Amino acid sequence: MKTETFQLNREEEYIRLCDLLKICGAVETGGQAKIVILNGEVSVNGEVCIQKGKKLRRGDQAVFGQTVFEVC
Repeated sequence: MKTETFQLNREEEYIRLCDLLKICGAVETGGQAKIVILNGEVSVNGEVCIQKGKKLRRGDQAVFGQTVFEVC
């Protein structure tokens, strides 16, 4: 598995899961992000997550496919 790090800006408290997948290039569109999340293909902090608007904060991890996305 490969790991990618996503750095939040200082003023940002969180990023929504669907936005993270799109910004990091795991999916091409926000619509695709919503589909893979609702299909149960993404886990957050070790648990399957079907909330497309799930707020990820520093220290959280999302896994999709063979990639771990770490929020810093």
